[in-house]
Amino acid sequence: MESRSAHQNSAVVDRIGAAKVLPVLRAADVETANGYVQAVRRAGLGAIELTATIPGWQELLPDVVKNAGDALIGMGTVTTAADAQVAVDRGAHFLVSPYPAAAVRSFAAEAGILFIEGGMTPGELAVTMSAGIGKLFPAHVGGPSFLKSVMAILPGLKIVPTGGISVADVPKWLAAGAFAVGVGSDLYADGDIAAKLAAVISAQ
Repeated sequence: MESRSAHQNSAVVDRIGAAKVLPVLRAADVETANGYVQAVRRAGLGAIELTATIPGWQELLPDVVKNAGDALIGMGTVTTAADAQVAVDRGAHFLVSPYPAAAVRSFAAEAGILFIEGGMTPGELAVTMSAGIGKLFPAHVGGPSFLKSVMAILPGLKIVPTGGISVADVPKWLAAGAFAVGVGSDLYADGDIAAKLAAVISAQ
């Protein structure tokens, strides 16, 4: 019988896949971060990744989770078991790394939390098969054609390309087989985040 955590993790994966876009948000303070999160929620998306490159993310994360309503908040750029522990203790619903991170993988397995592990090569991405979902990073290096080639040899893997992807390019990645697409700086470089996300969703 599957554990309760396995069901919860499956629900997180389903939410990410249903949205087709995983916003990757960076902010320097709680007010800005919460503004981004509310904009994402207005667009109808239920999963968001914050990154550990944010100064003071340990203090930021609990407030973001508290104000996110039913949206799932993941902690990204997590590469050590210590940071993974802090992220979980402070409310993260899932963890993300930019490259294979064995220590976080072991922690996540023991804690029963979803870990979306990053990789660039087919071999690295194959490591993520145990979780059933992985992150292609930095995705812009190979482009959608690279993802299409990877999908041909790893057809069972749900891949979320992230890194250097613009909002306008999301449909190309989905057409290449992406399970969902991580979009970062282009979302909040200028303009309305909710409007940009709405445009992506309507184009699917």
